Amino acid sequence: MIHAVTFDFWNTVMWEEPGSLRKHRLESWRNSFSAAGIPVDADVLSAAHDLAHARYEASWVSGTQFRAEDAAALMIDEFPPSEPDMLRALLLEGFDEGGRNAAIHPCPGVRECLTTLRHAGVRVGIICDIGLTPSPVVRDLLARHQLLDLFDEMVFSDDVGVYKPDRAIFAHALTGLGKTEFSRAAHVGDRRRTDVAGALAVGMTAVRYSAIFDDFAPGTPDADIVINDLARVPEALGVPSMSV
Repeated sequence: MIHAVTFDFWNTVMWEEPGSLRKHRLESWRNSFSAAGIPVDADVLSAAHDLAHARYEASWVSGTQFRAEDAAALMIDEFPPSEPDMLRALLLEGFDEGGRNAAIHPCPGVRECLTTLRHAGVRVGIICDIGLTPSPVVRDLLARHQLLDLFDEMVFSDDVGVYKPDRAIFAHALTGLGKTEFSRAAHVGDRRRTDVAGALAVGMTAVRYSAIFDDFAPGTPDADIVINDLARVPEALGVPSMSV
């Protein structure tokens, strides 16, 4: 029987309305830069954000950590000379505020899925690759939707120092979930390269959730289970449903 199930965050536990994070980051920076008297053209600001985001994506694929702090340091060089410490603080504040204000919603069926697993005695965790929205903001988003307390363990790449599919981030999570053996655990996520390949490599049951993002990445393995309804995950893993 499965003793523990871990979940990816983005497009698995919660999803973002396309472009919302970018929109709210830029809005936060325009307001804070204006209030601080820092003249930065809106187009320059947009281009600096997109440069940082592209650098993050490339780093994520290569397995090299790239945090909001790294993005801020990169963006500063794109602006007119100013107070670097103030710019850094405003940029980091914008990454936080953008995440908290963006339109980010729970995925359909996630609460039912998590509740069923917990009622069956299965321990539940998150394994999340952190991009430009820091892990404290992710925690706040979960708390806002009353999902935070449904998880027994949360592991974030900006804390552990590696991204999926690195074995270490999966091992860290299962240690926190009662030292569960890989063979007694499952991981649910939307990405083949990170979620599926990482889970399969350590011997976990891999579940690919396809309702929000259906990943057809060539040259990567597919999951043991592919599902488009989170509420069906417990049954697919052989976990008994709650009695009515």
